[in-house]
Amino acid sequence: MQPRLEADDESTRRSTCSGRKRTGEILSIAFAGDVASTKDAGGKIIHAAPRTSSSIFSKSISKDGGRATYRGLLEIATARPVPLQGRLRRAAARRGLTLRHLPTIRIDENDADVGHEATVSKIGDEQLFYLQSRGLDEEEASKMIVNGFIEPVTKELPMEYAVELNRLIELQMEGSIG
Repeated sequence: MQPRLEADDESTRRSTCSGRKRTGEILSIAFAGDVASTKDAGGKIIHAAPRTSSSIFSKSISKDGGRATYRGLLEIATARPVPLQGRLRRAAARRGLTLRHLPTIRIDENDADVGHEATVSKIGDEQLFYLQSRGLDEEEASKMIVNGFIEPVTKELPMEYAVELNRLIELQMEGSIG
């Protein structure tokens, strides 16, 4: 059986595990920073050989009416892949947010171990209050919370890319009080 991908999108990362015991990993992040912003994150992994494994780790941030969408495809086309970990974490930076989660899992095998997890959260008043009680203003507290949220992504990047990503997120978060 030949794997098929629907709604193929060039901005979505794709990995094919085509050799025995191969591993595929996708790490993605999206920042939708205003009402005109729509961002996609996620990835596509096709298991085309036995005893393969994969992981998709995706984070999305939405603020000021921005829309973030997770699109993921996992296709198991041959015998006995080892566990997949599909992890999605999303944060909403307070107002007017839209977060969509569109996973697709196709399994053409009787013996597969597949898992999926997703969470959605927003910057909480308690978090802001705690940091403000430690001397930070609301904008700095929001930046710190978002940087903590994306830290698992940035620690996987080479240092120069991680520093640049943190700078870009901070620039996007400026003026996002409330």
